[in-house]
Amino acid sequence: MPLRFLHLGDSYTIGEGVAPPERWPAQLAARLRREGLDLEPPRIIATTGWTTAELTAAIDADPPAGPFALVTLLIGVNDQYRGLPADAVYRARLDGLLRRAVRFAGDDASRVIVLSIPDWGVTPFAAGRNRAAVAAAIDAFNAVNRAAAEAAGAGWLDVTAVSREAAADPALLAADGLHPSAAMYARWVDLLLPRVRDVLPGAPPGS
Repeated sequence: MPLRFLHLGDSYTIGEGVAPPERWPAQLAARLRREGLDLEPPRIIATTGWTTAELTAAIDADPPAGPFALVTLLIGVNDQYRGLPADAVYRARLDGLLRRAVRFAGDDASRVIVLSIPDWGVTPFAAGRNRAAVAAAIDAFNAVNRAAAEAAGAGWLDVTAVSREAAADPALLAADGLHPSAAMYARWVDLLLPRVRDVLPGAPPGS
């Protein structure tokens, strides 16, 4: 039976600015298929601009039917951008999303991976802003989502460090000067693959 993946998030998961096959969930599935895994097309619940509240509302409106072999969660950049408190509002909403993600993964938290929030402050979109302040805010949100993932028993993956390389390499950004390019998403997949292989039945062992 084909494995099923569920990806929850915002613009970074739906792949704003890139073609559908260039989204990181699609690239991840393609890489794993080349390794011999049988996968359904990934289920993506994500829209550009969503906060944790809007992602929660979307899941409420159309709950995905589990179980999924892998569930990923990348959410929070719009909470940060809108000035919501990381330690209070964001953490409470994220905890709720993580509980649901674990249920979607058949109550197996090891099959849930939280990705860190990329640093949009290094992009041309942030020109004229206090980039150091944006970086500090992103780091604060990522400290919260890492703690939440660990408390839930889920995995956590840092893609923020790679996202900051876009400051010196425009090829890592989409044409809009804000969102990641297909090349950046490929870097994320390189980081994800060892984690995913470790939790999927029949996958080659992670490095």
